[in-house]
Amino acid sequence: MGTKLVDCQISADCWQRLRAINDTKDVLSGKWKVMIIACLASFGKKRYMELQRLLAGIGTKMLSKELQELEINGLITRTVMNTKPITVEYELTSYGRTLKPIIDEMALWGVQHRGKIINELSEINKSA
Repeated sequence: MGTKLVDCQISADCWQRLRAINDTKDVLSGKWKVMIIACLASFGKKRYMELQRLLAGIGTKMLSKELQELEINGLITRTVMNTKPITVEYELTSYGRTLKPIIDEMALWGVQHRGKIINELSEINKSA
């Protein structure tokens, strides 16, 4: 992969890679999108209120906004059930499921990072 600086210029494939990372960041930006994807990847199809309970702290307007943006980007589907009252279910699309390995890696990194920080703090406390 050409991520080299040539004559103080970043190569075209490096720019392409950085642009792709930025595109990914834009689609997943926001406090809750990654968590919504993680919940749907882990637990499967969920109703609106089930998602809101799983995502402790998210407001109804924010959940609606994040779900709408995920749907616009083709990552989730919204199914309106013919019930009274109306029930809405959300699930990852096959395209959305392609993010599962990334979510899994984020979770693994988070566990390792938390352990690293706890160990470092323990060492600091022991030496103090």
